[in-house]
Amino acid sequence: MDALKKKFIEKATEKAAHVKKLMAEHGNATVGSYTIEQVVSGMRGMVGLLTDTSHLDSEEGIRFRGYSIPELREKLPKVEETGEPLPEGLFWLMLVGEIPTQEEVLELSKDLSLRSQVPKHVFDVIDSLPKRSRPMTRFSTAILSMSTETLFAKAYRAGIPKKDYWDTTFEDVLNLIARLPRIASYIYRQCYYDNDQIEANPRLDWAANFAHMMGYDSLEVQRLFRLYLFLHADHEGGNVSAHTTHLVGSALSNAYYAFAAGMLGLAGPLHGYANQEVMTFIFDMLDELKTQTPTKEQITEFVNNTIKKGQVIPGYGHAVLRKTDPRFTAQLDFANRYVDNDPIINVVKNLYEIVPPILGSLGKVKNPWPNVDAISGALLNHYGIKEFNFYTVMFGVSRALGVLASLTWDRAYGLPIERPNSQTLDWFMEKAGL
Repeated sequence: MDALKKKFIEKATEKAAHVKKLMAEHGNATVGSYTIEQVVSGMRGMVGLLTDTSHLDSEEGIRFRGYSIPELREKLPKVEETGEPLPEGLFWLMLVGEIPTQEEVLELSKDLSLRSQVPKHVFDVIDSLPKRSRPMTRFSTAILSMSTETLFAKAYRAGIPKKDYWDTTFEDVLNLIARLPRIASYIYRQCYYDNDQIEANPRLDWAANFAHMMGYDSLEVQRLFRLYLFLHADHEGGNVSAHTTHLVGSALSNAYYAFAAGMLGLAGPLHGYANQEVMTFIFDMLDELKTQTPTKEQITEFVNNTIKKGQVIPGYGHAVLRKTDPRFTAQLDFANRYVDNDPIINVVKNLYEIVPPILGSLGKVKNPWPNVDAISGALLNHYGIKEFNFYTVMFGVSRALGVLASLTWDRAYGLPIERPNSQTLDWFMEKAGL
């Protein structure tokens, strides 16, 4: 049995006992109240999920098992001392709540490499889709087609006890995470490089191998992929992709079904397409201004005109955060360290200086600061990854780490099927006295 699985058993046995005791002895304790507005407007601010992997703090941003992004960029194992954290290390942390050693992460990388062989029929399914199919359509379909490999569903049909549901889910999760870079890179090369595929390099880590199979082998791109896959890995349990994965998994659907459903949520314009919209906004601005190097005055005028038209500035604002997203700051630090005078990144930096005061002056924007999407596409674009429609697939590869770690914990805790109550409009009207 590998070290990560042993560690998970140790942690899960203890934590599952805590959940059982909590439900038995304090199940009737009140954790808060909510309003009609909260229910009807998307349940914002309502605590309704148990998620251990990460938590979103309005002031400090996302915390993974209590650690902030700056802390993890320092503490998580790296390939090189001045490089970026290995995403495998973050997965280890989210799964067992401990910072792994360098040796543990390297062993996990090797394990993922051994598990990374994608069944041939998955590529056949991708190839059978119409050429006009979007990358996310291909990605979600490929994941669903790989459900033929689920160990959990076979074990469930064989009658395994509920207390052991986590075990085969754990194996499904590692197999799925291991194969995602191969599937995603296959789609990338198929869509944009005339299906000229690049074989995996088993000596590389999970993120660097993803970059390699896409066709990018520079050390800087490998560092960027590690950062990108680390930063996008999780965002507590209430976002659409995480919640959908949990919801579908709560019906005891296997990890492939649950994650494919989560990716269909990620594909929505209000969720995972935001970085594409930022890039479209920037290039539309440059086209209208007829320059690649607009002045701050020109950018200010364009932003003001966009707002006057009733349109939003993509990449700015967040439902929970009330300051600059630390994920934006981490990527800005990367750009300052490695990128010299890129025109698109210069525009991003100018927008960061210009947009928050404008939005703040409106008096109705709770968070005028940039989020992760305000810069992620510009960094990818700088290194030659200019296919905006593929950015969400990369997001999906990263998000697998968090949502599938959470799914494994759902099974370890023995959480039931999610089934909230709903009411008619008449019921709400009556409650409001109307």
